Amino acid sequence: MHSFHYKQVDGRNTLHCEDVDLQALAEEHGTPLYVYSKATILDHYRRLDAALGGRPEGGKSGSSDALVDHLICFAVKANSNLAILNLLDHEGAGFDIVSGGELYRVLRARAEREKEGPASDCTFAGVGKSYEEIKLALNEGIYCFNAESEAEVAYIDSVAGALGKKAPVALRVNPNVDAKTHKYISTGKSENKFGIDFEVVRDAYARAAKLEHITLRGIQMHIGSQLTSVEPFVEAVKKVAPLAEELKSAYGIEFFSIGGGIGIVYQDSLASGEAGWWKQRDSGENTPLTIEKYAQTLVPLLKPLGLRILLEPGRMIVGNAGALVTKVLYEKKGAAKTFEIVDAGMNDLIRPALYEGHHDIVPVTPAPDSQGDGSGSSVPVDIVGPVCESGDFLAQDRVLPPMEQGDYLAVLSAGAYGFVMASNYNSRPLPPEILVDGGKSRVIRERQTYHDLVRGETIPR
Repeated sequence: MHSFHYKQVDGRNTLHCEDVDLQALAEEHGTPLYVYSKATILDHYRRLDAALGGRPEGGKSGSSDALVDHLICFAVKANSNLAILNLLDHEGAGFDIVSGGELYRVLRARAEREKEGPASDCTFAGVGKSYEEIKLALNEGIYCFNAESEAEVAYIDSVAGALGKKAPVALRVNPNVDAKTHKYISTGKSENKFGIDFEVVRDAYARAAKLEHITLRGIQMHIGSQLTSVEPFVEAVKKVAPLAEELKSAYGIEFFSIGGGIGIVYQDSLASGEAGWWKQRDSGENTPLTIEKYAQTLVPLLKPLGLRILLEPGRMIVGNAGALVTKVLYEKKGAAKTFEIVDAGMNDLIRPALYEGHHDIVPVTPAPDSQGDGSGSSVPVDIVGPVCESGDFLAQDRVLPPMEQGDYLAVLSAGAYGFVMASNYNSRPLPPEILVDGGKSRVIRERQTYHDLVRGETIPR
């Protein structure tokens, strides 16, 4: 489900986020511009929670009434805006962090609430935690460190000892399961930098159990991102579940984290039934893995363990909830290609250049002759940005209706790994972010100014 759709405005179709006209948002706030749907974020979180058993009225996720005792820890790296973290916090989410900065964001997002132990439902992942990050997490009462190596466990033990504390730790096991996803986001095979090899992890737990300042709290795995089939999850859970049972018996661990990785629809991402060139194809090759199928398949494998199940979804919660709105600056017709040059570049959305990631791109207000049966004169074009790199493109050889200077385009499914990976390359200010709630919109991050670009820089005298 997502909340981007066309509605009739003054006799023309205009793309809306919930009940807000994206053309009007672009004209008010300028472009490039990130727009997020509150309804979509809440729908995805609530459906996942309900599929795992939900929570009783007034209760908390992970209650004994659930199908499986669980905690959903939103992966902050997917979208770290304070307003979105605050929104999920109010839903009862925990958080999966990978840096001290992300922990600081969670603490700020929760600042308005007098929450006991503000990091007590946060897990800290990542292969290179520093002394200051470990210290901050321990002082804020982190639920668990997901340790990626024995060297890291030893280092956490030394930091905890210096602080006079005990550090809760789960070792990340690498089950050597092929997630069949892009090589840059596959994390569960033996050649990846993440986790401890399955064959030696039992010995690693035995050594960790002897460390004075370590408490073994759980076991964690994560095999990769953007998985569109449930089979790799099943293979990994079946392989690691017996190990989790052994560790529960030997060391009293309390949770099994199965990571995140549920994929989203990037192609044909507008609702089916739209006419013309953006009509959803029924090819079957882009059928998403639904939240319900994921839970119905895995819960029977997990419930008998009697362990709390942690999940770390990010993209699945926010990916289809966001769009990047950009404006056509010029059209350049070359001998080999036609280029539509827009004001959003790889610094605003790097996924196409970095991962060869596909994003549907649609006109915010399509021309009337492209809205009927798709017979309007559409041509293949490259959508490119103003950054001085040949890799600065949002799409290549994409069939779109003819565009004119000043037209707005929406790059869909940009709610995850969009703004969080943006940069100031070419000294370009970061775009603003807008959160839509029904018919209302709020600026949740202001557009950077040129002054912001040089803030903190000095010229030695």
